[in-house]
Amino acid sequence: MESRGDQVAEGPREKCGVVGVTLEDRAAARPLYYALYALQHRGQESAGIVTHDGFQQHSHVERGLVGDAFEEGDLESLTGSTGIGHVRYPTAGSLDESCAQPFSVSFKSGSLGLSHNGNLVNAAEVREELAELGHAFTSDGDTEVIAHDLARNLLEEDLVRAVKHTMGRIHGSYSLTIMDDDTVLGVRDPKGNRPLCIGKLEDGYVLASESAAIDTLDGELVRDVRPGELVVLNPDGTGFDSYDLIEEENSAHCFFEHVYFARPDSVIDDELVYEVRRNLGRKLWEEAGVETDVVMPVPDSGRAFASGYADAAGETTADGEPRGQDDDGVEFAEGLMKNRYVGRTFIMPTQDERERAVRLKLNPIKSTVEGKSVTIIDDSIVRGTTSNQLVKLVKDAGAEEVHMRIGAPQIIAPCYFGIDMATREELIAADKTTEEIRQHIDADSLSYLSIDAVADALDSSRADLCLGCVTGEYPFDVDGEATDRDVQRPVVGSDATPADD
Repeated sequence: MESRGDQVAEGPREKCGVVGVTLEDRAAARPLYYALYALQHRGQESAGIVTHDGFQQHSHVERGLVGDAFEEGDLESLTGSTGIGHVRYPTAGSLDESCAQPFSVSFKSGSLGLSHNGNLVNAAEVREELAELGHAFTSDGDTEVIAHDLARNLLEEDLVRAVKHTMGRIHGSYSLTIMDDDTVLGVRDPKGNRPLCIGKLEDGYVLASESAAIDTLDGELVRDVRPGELVVLNPDGTGFDSYDLIEEENSAHCFFEHVYFARPDSVIDDELVYEVRRNLGRKLWEEAGVETDVVMPVPDSGRAFASGYADAAGETTADGEPRGQDDDGVEFAEGLMKNRYVGRTFIMPTQDERERAVRLKLNPIKSTVEGKSVTIIDDSIVRGTTSNQLVKLVKDAGAEEVHMRIGAPQIIAPCYFGIDMATREELIAADKTTEEIRQHIDADSLSYLSIDAVADALDSSRADLCLGCVTGEYPFDVDGEATDRDVQRPVVGSDATPADD
């Protein structure tokens, strides 16, 4: 949990959430609205819905939370049984209405709506080529680049070939829900960096960033959209077609989805996020357990980790030996209470007031920590500012020792694929050792989880994960950065070759 300027933001900030719905004979607007509520944690800057009634497209996009962006009349005006939706936290493009989504564009062959979760690293190259061909852009976001490129291809190709052609030109992270007139599509980038899944409703189908949105609609999770796959929902809500358009040897799933971003009740890439976090907590005990009186989470992000850590601590000692019959291990307790009515932003003009921001959001339970040795579990340390204040808060409440355990590896590099992760200059682990960070936050000890433990908990190989923020090597070709695999960046412009059919 980290402070940034005059904002109080809980760790890195998530990208966006996308959804698409096709129903048999009822309006899609309200199910889309409910699904966006379920995805609100993925973006709080803007919310939008685009529907199609079989004749024309209808759109409503506003700044703010889902509940503020829509009124009853807005939903009634969004007619049609097919539609897509989006919640946004900006990572590419400005903080203004022009970058809010879904993005809509009309062209000779019809209308397109597009919702994007992720971030392209070659958007400027594609934009420049399209601008030279006469395309006029109204925003500086990469989503509009995808929309214009796809619209251009649809003038000359059928839907599947047009999508494949665009996929062959854009490079980076993307999960998309698209409306081509009244047809809803789902597309996941060839490395599967961002999540996207398919759900079945009683009277239709849904595509969503997380399965929690499908649960909200009383639907059933069918499966994840595969990396490089195009899913086309039947406009009448009776089924879907699937096309594996681009296959790569290895995926690059974002491990931070499981560590931090996704809702604990979501299933991503066949893994329940809550259980993954508990397993990460168990591995944290195995790798770096410390015998203290109490283990407690930073709410809410550290709770599942702390639960798994405490369970493992009840089975073995920190040295890995079985517990004696009368040894209960480390007690799990809620020692920090969260004020849920403090927003993400409030005025803090002075350093003293910025430091007070943590106490505004978290208050220690003295009876839990007073006179005890305490382990605090969190998912990450980004800048270190809030961790320092947390340790001070708990020590001021009477703790004799405060140990920090982190359920992820050190974040040493920025994310270029849709997460607001801060710059290298802001990342405390970019140029400090674990011991230097421990001294900075004034903890009695500090340990992070290893990268191998994360891969093991996800039942994955390191080669199939995006680990750029913790290794400094990326699965996409980012200017000035190292890669962790052989990456072929698309050639855009006159030297480009068309994608194979």
